[in-house]
Amino acid sequence: MKLQQTIKQRVISPIFQFLQDSRAVGIILIVCTIISMLIANSAWREPYIGFFTRLFDAGGGHHLNFHGLHLPNSWLLWINDGFMAFFFFLVGMEIKRELTTGELASFKKALLPALAAVGGMAAPALIYALFNHNTEYHQGWGIPMATDIAFSLGIISLLGKRVPLSLKVFLTALAIIDDLGAILTIALFYTDELHTTYLYFGAGIFALLLLLNYCKVKRLIFYFIPGILLWYCLFNSGIHATIAGVLLAFTIPLDKINNLEHTLHDPVNFLIMPVFALANTAIPFPADILQAFSHAVSFGIMTGLVLGKPLGIFLFCFVAVKLRLASLPAQTNWKQLWGVGMIAGIGFTMSIFIAGLAFDAADIQIVSIMSVIAASAIASVAGFIFLRLLTREPSAKRGGAVQNKIAE
Repeated sequence: MKLQQTIKQRVISPIFQFLQDSRAVGIILIVCTIISMLIANSAWREPYIGFFTRLFDAGGGHHLNFHGLHLPNSWLLWINDGFMAFFFFLVGMEIKRELTTGELASFKKALLPALAAVGGMAAPALIYALFNHNTEYHQGWGIPMATDIAFSLGIISLLGKRVPLSLKVFLTALAIIDDLGAILTIALFYTDELHTTYLYFGAGIFALLLLLNYCKVKRLIFYFIPGILLWYCLFNSGIHATIAGVLLAFTIPLDKINNLEHTLHDPVNFLIMPVFALANTAIPFPADILQAFSHAVSFGIMTGLVLGKPLGIFLFCFVAVKLRLASLPAQTNWKQLWGVGMIAGIGFTMSIFIAGLAFDAADIQIVSIMSVIAASAIASVAGFIFLRLLTREPSAKRGGAVQNKIAE
């Protein structure tokens, strides 16, 4: 009994406390990325990478024919097309909740972060295009557009009360809208040849889900079964299958979302996301690693994330405030807004995801993913240091009770 108590106090309790920390997701993803990259450049490179990429049958292609069903044909495809649908489902529910009852529920609340998100997507895409518009790599413009919610909020949470709560809420709203933009980008611009039959069936299933919501059907099983069929139709239609997660999320009854988010939070963030990182950052470094960072694709991605993100966010917010369309978040200033823009340059999950869709060539995918990781590291360190130096003392306690209540 004493041994069990000791194990619980010294091992199990600290683990649970760590997992409940808002920074845990980002830390675990960083650790998984480091582990994956180390293994991919060790003697275990071939079996490790081969495990994720080896096809389930000898037929080749992206689809496995299983009793007439066309399904993903490797663990990497199952992770990216299948398991990541749960991640997009979780993001979709968060977007719906914020649009209906949260920080994006009113035009006034949503305008500044919405404009910031647009600027934060447009500027990196334009910068990437400047480096690659006349090359065969022009389709990678969507890679530096994304902001990673888990990493960006994890980094800003390290600053504690040095950063006003309103600024953290602003970053959260910006990242959510940014995710919606990335989802639309994937659906509209990173779709292969469309198979209209599957697309029509998928549209019909989505219409059925909307009808269920309109009729106030509450039992989730009546959403999940059509949701699986929707995923299958989109997987075979040419539109990326993970979009099914977002579409399904938008049809879930609002009063069921909080419980679903709570249920899916841990498995998505502490299982699916780490596995995604392990599978998609298994990058064998080229012999001349510096040459990889001198590629036009690398210039476009890194400059887009590190410089384009804060520049686009700042400029769009500056114009909106000067035109009196919106106002700065409470108790914030322009320097802090620039610092948040720097942290928004952490791309990671969505950027790596889009990199896999933008390029078929393995060497260019490696350059892209290395650039995303490097740029995200630079953005996180630079943004953290910048905001920390702005405020050397914790924020005033004014309104502290209200802030604590909201933070909880």
